Amino acid sequence: MSQSLTEPVADAGTPPELVLSGDLARPARLTVPDLLAWPQHRVRVSFECATSGVRHHRFTGPLLYDVLSAARPGFDPARRKDRLRFLIAVTGADGHHALLSWAEIDPDFGRAPVLLAASIDDTPLDRCGPQLVLPHDRCGARYISGINAIWVDGRFDPGGRRP
Repeated sequence: MSQSLTEPVADAGTPPELVLSGDLARPARLTVPDLLAWPQHRVRVSFECATSGVRHHRFTGPLLYDVLSAARPGFDPARRKDRLRFLIAVTGADGHHALLSWAEIDPDFGRAPVLLAASIDDTPLDRCGPQLVLPHDRCGARYISGINAIWVDGRFDPGGRRP
């Protein structure tokens, strides 16, 4: 059974943590209150959910780009456009996954305003963890609830060459 957007995933005494790891100079463990330290963005979204039809919500939180940039991805300045080979894997506490490319969120490329939402419809997500919000997605499949891990991977090389 899939978890609802506001159903708690941790007991009341332990706030859920989001682990940032992978090819990062500053991996981190963050809670929803930690995400409030970044500039907050508010979006109204409508997306289609396969099980419950069209949904409408207001989300508030920092941009995924800002949070991951602070973790300092291991871009190689000697490689032209190196950041374009970086992938971002997001996992929710309920086992759902989504994959994004760095180019989707980078202001020089896709500039998608992807959020790590700290609230939904003015309800804090501190008891269930942040939610991935992709305002431009028509389908809600990549709206990952209760995010517990984000892995940044810079090893992708379509030419088969590994650094």
